[in-house]
Amino acid sequence: MSDPLPQGATIGILGGGQLGRMLAMAAAKFGYRTMVLDPAADSPAAQVANEFVHAAYDNTPALRKLSERCDVITYEFENVPVATVASLSEQLPVFPPPEALESAQDRLAEKIFLNSAGISTAPFMSVDNDDDLARGLARFSGGVLKTRRMGYDGKGQRVFRSADTTAHEGAFSQMGGVPLILEALVPFRREVSIIAARAADGSIAVYDPAENEHRDGVLYRSAVPANIETKTRTAVDQAATDILTSLHYVGVLGVEFFVLDSGKVLVNEIAPRVHNSGHWTEAACTVSQFEQHIRAVAGLPLGDTNRHSDCVMENLIGDEVLRAPDLLAEPDLMLHLYGKTDIRPGRKMGHFTRLTGN
Repeated sequence: MSDPLPQGATIGILGGGQLGRMLAMAAAKFGYRTMVLDPAADSPAAQVANEFVHAAYDNTPALRKLSERCDVITYEFENVPVATVASLSEQLPVFPPPEALESAQDRLAEKIFLNSAGISTAPFMSVDNDDDLARGLARFSGGVLKTRRMGYDGKGQRVFRSADTTAHEGAFSQMGGVPLILEALVPFRREVSIIAARAADGSIAVYDPAENEHRDGVLYRSAVPANIETKTRTAVDQAATDILTSLHYVGVLGVEFFVLDSGKVLVNEIAPRVHNSGHWTEAACTVSQFEQHIRAVAGLPLGDTNRHSDCVMENLIGDEVLRAPDLLAEPDLMLHLYGKTDIRPGRKMGHFTRLTGN
């Protein structure tokens, strides 16, 4: 795709969660139609998309419908089957490219890719049985054991604080008997993330890093600006740029980092999509991460990433969504609810961004 999509063109979105919802809303600003595919009938994006396809990601008739009706395809989360994205890419443009999705879906492949691109990560090793785990714990004096695929928001993880030989017994089967990765525990000072975008012409735009706080493995708060030194900011920007370039990426990418006491950064993980820690861009930037992603996949110029305000974004998790009326009474606050009616513990129901100054 060399020319920008004309108004009235249709953007297909694989995944109907809140990220797909916000992408569809951003696409509408430019006069684009959206067709969302999701296995869940009550997906948040179905409420705002022009067309909704209720089907599994490998449903052949549904994918044929997307390929016939859409002008470009994107996706809102990294657990969409690579085979689906690769198949669609043979028929029409798909952004980000399937290679980016494949790199991010498997934590082991992700770490190997990052290291091959000259980007530092925590030490890691593959774990395929309890003996592997024992050797890894002895090597790293503990570690974080993760499923290589399908984990998110702290799910599919187990922390070992020592190499205690009794603590790991049976852990492989308890984690589902699936391929695992053990990552060394990193004594980091803080966690930051960055949202960056690359257009098909190779141009790159980077937002300010956010400093993140997690609770129970779920992102709780992102504050901007992050409390980091200039050299750390430079390293974060360069790592994001290198990743985008290495993957021939088109679209928005989220990159999470550990910042060490020395100021050095290690990449924790990459997300080939718009990212929770970038929701603050809705309120504190002229061009949000969602609009930026639509610009990139539609072949439009990337937008300005300058921040006009300091801010703090917080997720509303579970029954915290009931705070909405009180939050709406506050000045300098933007609230965004996801249209989810079923309130469950640990479920992201919305977020708000509070502007804190210039």
